[in-house]
Amino acid sequence: MAIHTGINWETVKRLKNQGRHGGLVSRGGAFMTAWMLHNEKENPLYREFDYLLEIMKEHEVTLSMCNGMRAGAIHDATDRAAIQELLINAELADKAHNENVPVIVEGPGHVPIDEIAANVMLMKRVTNNKPFYMLGPIVTDIAPGYDDRVAAIGAAISSSLGADFICYVTPAEHLALPTPEEVYEGVMSSRIAAHVGDMIKLKKTRELDLEMGHARRDLDWDRQFAVAMNPARAKAIRKERMPADTDGCTMCGDYCAIKIVNKHFQF
Repeated sequence: MAIHTGINWETVKRLKNQGRHGGLVSRGGAFMTAWMLHNEKENPLYREFDYLLEIMKEHEVTLSMCNGMRAGAIHDATDRAAIQELLINAELADKAHNENVPVIVEGPGHVPIDEIAANVMLMKRVTNNKPFYMLGPIVTDIAPGYDDRVAAIGAAISSSLGADFICYVTPAEHLALPTPEEVYEGVMSSRIAAHVGDMIKLKKTRELDLEMGHARRDLDWDRQFAVAMNPARAKAIRKERMPADTDGCTMCGDYCAIKIVNKHFQF
């Protein structure tokens, strides 16, 4: 369960003192902050955290510690409110582990590429290397309609640096509710990002890329489709625009580099 445990008066104070370029974009974070300000009371999920752990433990629930202060604009990345929430969640995560409640720590939203490594390292360091769920990160704010690709760039880097979970984003992010097709596109973008990250983090995942390299060298189309992440789409594009020379691709035709060189070399 994703629960906003890290928002308290200290977090809200950091938010008010610093301000934000992109505002507060977490729905749960906004609900909790507004509730606290309206009622002039502490966040009950923070205040009664011990009781919350009893419920989690009784029902064997994993606690995903929400990032209610995540940045909604890259200029808000790694700011005081987000770091304050992280520190609180890190302390609560230790307490959860002491009670044998499994924990995932979330963060941080919109982050430029040059701050991703610092965010992953900081998250892992202060939480004592607990599982880290990277939301996005969105690495530029000016590509609405393509945010699945924007997030995939950030997710691939985050994964390679040690993030344990990534969040899929659809092309409709920031614009509208996604269609089923956009959900599919978002999931595929995230699958690609996860694979790219794991190529660094888990070296063995490069074996599929090696197999694809061999299949392309040998112009073995059946093997290429079998290794492809989405065989159906690859086959459909190939079938729709099949070249006259069915061995090669459409780019080079009779001047296929692979066909020319394969006459002279046995790689």
